[in-house]
Amino acid sequence: MKPKDINFWSEVSEEIMFEAHEAVKPLIGKEEAGKTVKMGADGTPTKLIDIVAEDKVVEVLEKTGIPVTLISEEVGELKIGEGTSEAVLVVDPLDGTRNALKNIPAYGISIAISDGNLENVNDLKLSDIELGFVKNFANNDVYHAVKGDGAWLNKEKISPSKRMEVAGSSIGAYIYRADMSKIDKLCATVRSMRILGSVAIELCYVANGTYDAFLDIRGNMRVMDIAAAKLIIEESNGLVTDEKCRPLVNDLNVLERTSIIASCNKNFHTQIMSILGGI
Repeated sequence: MKPKDINFWSEVSEEIMFEAHEAVKPLIGKEEAGKTVKMGADGTPTKLIDIVAEDKVVEVLEKTGIPVTLISEEVGELKIGEGTSEAVLVVDPLDGTRNALKNIPAYGISIAISDGNLENVNDLKLSDIELGFVKNFANNDVYHAVKGDGAWLNKEKISPSKRMEVAGSSIGAYIYRADMSKIDKLCATVRSMRILGSVAIELCYVANGTYDAFLDIRGNMRVMDIAAAKLIIEESNGLVTDEKCRPLVNDLNVLERTSIIASCNKNFHTQIMSILGGI
């Protein structure tokens, strides 16, 4: 992606984040926001607040007048504009929906962008993402990264923690329906484990050292939830793999699922893998 394109899509992403935030603000903590309005393209129920956020994403993209492809959990894959897509945007319009419904301050938006001009969008992989943004609507923190150029929190460069030992560390996890025999071993080693309910934001906590690691070993993590944060972690010099320590090379579509382990460095990562019973 050329510098002028990065600048343009960064501005579009800023507008999407602002407009989506403004759209959901009146619904935060409101009972009606949690009304199920349909089943999303990813097979999960779509709440009213989710569709309000996604509609605003589509509206902003339509205003650009540029042909793009949007991949989002509610609408699935949507072609906007005529002609070959100049960019592909992988968006989770509201990550942490349950938190937003309860006014728990960890919810926001994830935007990952790849260059377009492909004959088949289905050829895209996670590794093709070149620009990523994650905004926590609750406190206005914005994480972003440009492939090959670094990662930032509120426009200040970030890096992971320098912790080398899992013992005494602080990690985040998503453990619903996880193998608790593995999780118990990890809990016995770390100092603290956090479960906040917003994967995109919690992954970004690894990028700036708030967490030493984050993991979801169920094999059911949606690629849309991690597309931007994966780039942000890697550009901060953190490490991201699946639970078998393999690079994430998943397709970019609403049905793709994976496990994920994100950590501050290779030594820390190896220790987590050992505790979980991996390599």
